[in-house]
Amino acid sequence: MAFQWKKLINDPNTVVTEFIEGLVETYPGLQYLDGFPEVKVVLRADVASSTYDKVAIISGGGSGHEPAHAGFVGEGMLTAAICGDIFASPPVNSILAGIRAVTGPLGCLLIVKNYTGDRLNFGLAAEQAKSEGYKIETVIVGDDCALPPPRGIAGRRGLAGTIFVHKIAGAAAASGLSLEKVADEAKKAAELVGTMGVALSVCTLPGQITSDRLGPGKMELGLGIHGESGAAVADLQPVDVIVAHVLEQILSQENNYVPIPRGNNVVLMVNGLGATPMMELMIAAGKAVPTLQLDHGLAVDRVYTGSFMTSLDMAGLSISVMKVDESILKRLDAPTTAPAWPVGVAGNRPPAKIPIPVPQSTIPKSNELPARPQELSKQGHILEVAIQAAATEVINLKDNLNEWDGKVGDGDCGSTMSLGATAVLDGLRNYYPLNNAVDTVKEIGASIRRVMGGTMGIIYDIFFKAAYAHLKATSDSEVAPKQCKAHFSQLIDVSFVHTLIKPPFACTGAGAFEAAIAAVSKYGGASKGYRTMLDALIPASTVLQERLQAGDDPVDAFVLSADAAMDGAQSTKDMQAQAGRSTYVSAEILASVPDPGAMAAASWYRAAALAVKQSSLPL
Repeated sequence: MAFQWKKLINDPNTVVTEFIEGLVETYPGLQYLDGFPEVKVVLRADVASSTYDKVAIISGGGSGHEPAHAGFVGEGMLTAAICGDIFASPPVNSILAGIRAVTGPLGCLLIVKNYTGDRLNFGLAAEQAKSEGYKIETVIVGDDCALPPPRGIAGRRGLAGTIFVHKIAGAAAASGLSLEKVADEAKKAAELVGTMGVALSVCTLPGQITSDRLGPGKMELGLGIHGESGAAVADLQPVDVIVAHVLEQILSQENNYVPIPRGNNVVLMVNGLGATPMMELMIAAGKAVPTLQLDHGLAVDRVYTGSFMTSLDMAGLSISVMKVDESILKRLDAPTTAPAWPVGVAGNRPPAKIPIPVPQSTIPKSNELPARPQELSKQGHILEVAIQAAATEVINLKDNLNEWDGKVGDGDCGSTMSLGATAVLDGLRNYYPLNNAVDTVKEIGASIRRVMGGTMGIIYDIFFKAAYAHLKATSDSEVAPKQCKAHFSQLIDVSFVHTLIKPPFACTGAGAFEAAIAAVSKYGGASKGYRTMLDALIPASTVLQERLQAGDDPVDAFVLSADAAMDGAQSTKDMQAQAGRSTYVSAEILASVPDPGAMAAASWYRAAALAVKQSSLPL
């Protein structure tokens, strides 16, 4: 279904001029000609045609491809950029104005992407400028590798590979070369680069309706940067498959788009099309480098990853590969003040980047995992049943937890908890020393520490470390009776309650819970009533302590405390959050769902209690 996309704009008709105004306010080295709205030209603030003693480099085209082209204006790159309306070639008068503003005695090179409108308008402006006495050379860039030959008179489209031509020509001009030599380097660069794009969505023009041409689960290969149709529509594939296909297309010997035989050196550009997160671009870059090296026998000297030539809010990417030698690398590495050119890329890359080893703790430790007992004791069996039930419940609750957390947090509570639960189940099957409750607590903490990120992972890690330390100290000292009187005021996890619930171990477990909660409260700052997981587990611990002290059967006490945990979790709907991201959420939204962390804790606590209850083994 088509719909009008939301945009942070004032008027669709003024987006380009307002963009330019914001750009020059942001970067002191940029300025624009006072010719709005007809003339939209961004130029270096330090350049005037009357005094400029280098070859001027001018490019441009329709807007909507930001940061191209205006973001690449700066010393060592473009001298000026001519901005058309959205996806519309700039008019001849604007191009002429730009030429007149920055072109000195050494002349001007126009770098033009291969689109009919750009060729015609820049071409007419060039002829007019020549008639006025300016020295003008033009280089047409057509780096598209998506459409099969023959392509008629239109030829290959100009895409993100044009940015490489900008940089090489700009560096050549900055070095003081003549117009002819600068143009020669730009032409050579244009012949050595190939690009292909893949779109996951079409773009939305300001003030217009979003097209639904590209349906769910589909991608378009070779979609143009103006939203024009590509070579083919296909089912969405993993990024590894996409990258391999794109590189195969660019380097195809059959089509011979770019003559780059095995054994040559290349640079790589992974370009976002406007709505692609940097994370996804980096994933693509990480796949592209070894594919070029191993599958195509090419040495990758530089990698440029980011959004350089976009298509408004299009989701997707393009990949550009350019054959290079030392002279081209020198141009690419040359300094520039252009704000959109990536920093930190220059310099030789090692053939293969070997990760730096992770620093290890100075405390000696064994690298061997403990062994799961071949035969479980009664206590070990109860521990296994309870852990399995608790972890399985967390995994089953994943989607609900994510849904709740999507309203009051960042939407990943279920995913994070599920990662930890999956790791716990793996340890349970393979190596937890289940006949030793204390060491099992230690291993559960280690499992969670390896996979659970975010605040939740840290909380559980702190809890298990403190719980294990208390259990270990108590076990070593064999002192527990007085600790049975400790106030069982808070509780965070039940993973070892069911193993220590049989007297006299229940008292030791109570002390461990108290120590664990003290550590979590100390570092996390939460307590009862803060709308956190503690609001489920503190009531549970209170009921459990009361029932044990009253002499109830430990299993019955455990089940009753699980009911208290669930009641506590549900009560978080009526609480104002005082910890975590929920503190930024309105009371109305908070009242619509319980705290996800509290519900997770109550759910696995109850699952463990019921599993122990249903176990046929008597305590």
